[in-house]
Parts: sequence; structure tokens; C-alpha cells
Amino acid sequence: MDNNLKRSIILEHYQNPKNRGLINDNTYIKSNTNNESCIDEINLMAKIENNKMTDIKFDGEACAICTSSTSIMIDTLQNKTLDESLEIYQNFENMINEKEYNPQILEQAIVYEDIYKQPNRKKCALLPWWGIKKIIEEYKNGKGSN
Repeated sequence: MDNNLKRSIILEHYQNPKNRGLINDNTYIKSNTNNESCIDEINLMAKIENNKMTDIKFDGEACAICTSSTSIMIDTLQNKTLDESLEIYQNFENMINEKEYNPQILEQAIVYEDIYKQPNRKKCALLPWWGIKKIIEEYKNGKGSN
């Protein structure tokens, strides 16, 4: 993917993030992730029905990389099964950590394929993904089943 297109996608998701704003609904599973070395703090909430991510919302204060990564992650995982979501998560994490990954399943999240060149930004890109993984694990462990 062309670098200008990558920048454009990241900027669009930073300036106009999708699904921003939390709601008061206890059928959602919530998680909070933060980066102790900067301002990044993301609150996520996800509704899981029939083993599928039917709705994901977020809020928080974060840099452009973290905010855009959150918005892109939500776009990517919306209406995916938990197994699909975990597969995408693992491939995203592998990509960020310069391990083998399948670029075909990452959709727009592929825009971060070069983030490893800026090691201090890796955590910014991964932070929301760690939060969604916590939500999936909580659901799978039966604590969040609805």
C-alpha cells in the first residue's frame, strides 16, 4: 500500500474515529488499557452475541496512532466471530512485532505494517488490540457471557 494512502487512512480514523462514545449498557463487556509512558488510555466496550462481535465502542485520550488504530480495529472486527477476531488480532500483533503474518485478513489495519520502524509507536498501535483481546478472553472464560 502506498505511504500517502496509509497516512490518509490513519489521519481519517484519527480525525473522525468510528464508534467513539461509550454507552450505559451492562450487556457490554468493558476493558481499559493504558500506556504508562504517555497519555494513551483507551476504554473499550463490546457486545458479543452468538460468538460474534456485534458492537464495539470506545472512548479515551490517545495519540493519533492509538486513536486511529482503535477506530480501524473496530471497523475490522465489527461483526466478526470471536475466532476470526482472535486470528486477526494475532496476525496484527505478529505484523507489529515483525513476525510472520497474513496481510490478507488485516483489512485496513495493514496501514501499520511499517510501524516497527518506530519502536516507540508499537505500543500505541497495539494498545486497543490488547483491550479487545481482554474482552474476548473474559467472554470465553464465561465471565462476560450474555
